[in-house]
Amino acid sequence: MNERYAMHRLFPPVFASVIALVALGFLLGLPCAMAQTQLSTADDNFISAAAQGGLTEVKLGEQAVQRGTRADVQAFGGMMAKDYTAMNSDLKALAVLKGTTLPYSLDADHQGIVDRMAVLPVAAFDDAYLSAMIDAHTEEAKAFKAESAQTKDGDIDSFLGKFIPIVAEHLKHIATMKK
Repeated sequence: MNERYAMHRLFPPVFASVIALVALGFLLGLPCAMAQTQLSTADDNFISAAAQGGLTEVKLGEQAVQRGTRADVQAFGGMMAKDYTAMNSDLKALAVLKGTTLPYSLDADHQGIVDRMAVLPVAAFDDAYLSAMIDAHTEEAKAFKAESAQTKDGDIDSFLGKFIPIVAEHLKHIATMKK
């Protein structure tokens, strides 16, 4: 009985010590974990801008599939919707990893682009869509390359390494369609 009583008396201090060590380890490791997820303002702004662009590309691609009169415009719109849905998915995972939030709807400027395209006469849609895609992809390529040059975040750099070639390929594809 005395041995059992002695074990009970010994257990709470040992248990408390273990808890204290675990808590201390957590607290010492927390700043390191937070440092890995902290984003610079430039990186955070890039992620938000890329999300707005990606959401816009999906919506415009869906419009091209529905409203385009040329088969190549419809096919390109479908490719945009598919590729940017994938990019947006990767961007969401990156945002979660980095502890930032993405917009879930378009801001006024991007919604305005989508709305203007939606009310164009069908006969004017294809040319307007291709022009908008050339402008958007040219700007996107510049923004992605600029972010790649300035970011110090390996996860963002990896994201850019995957999608810079895709954006460049889209731009080449659009250029051949516009001719």
